Amino acid sequence: MNKDLAVLVGRILLAAMFVISGYGKLTGFDGTVGYIASKGLPMPQILAAVAILIELGGGLAIVMGWKTRWAALAFVVFLLVITPIFHNYWAAAADQMMGQKINFMKNVSILGGMLILFAFGPGRYSVDKA
Repeated sequence: MNKDLAVLVGRILLAAMFVISGYGKLTGFDGTVGYIASKGLPMPQILAAVAILIELGGGLAIVMGWKTRWAALAFVVFLLVITPIFHNYWAAAADQMMGQKINFMKNVSILGGMLILFAFGPGRYSVDKA
């Protein structure tokens, strides 16, 4: 597999989870709002809309390779904010600690992927053609 094809496949795989998750938040908006509110965060409707915009919009931008560096940077900020709030394994009940720690580390790994995408761009097979 050549480098350009690897970057394309990597972008699609990196963004797929967010596209699916963002769509789920959109179609299950009330549940998303309820979950955000359960964490004690203010303005849960606005935060849910922002999450949808970043996950679905940013995910699709990364898949297409459009404004890729900006989308990756948005994900970096998003992940830095949400990871300790929604996956605070250190405060989880014993039976939930392992799952939350895995999700925390998953987000840290994705954050690394987004930093690489921000640094090196979307590759040749993209709208941006960087």
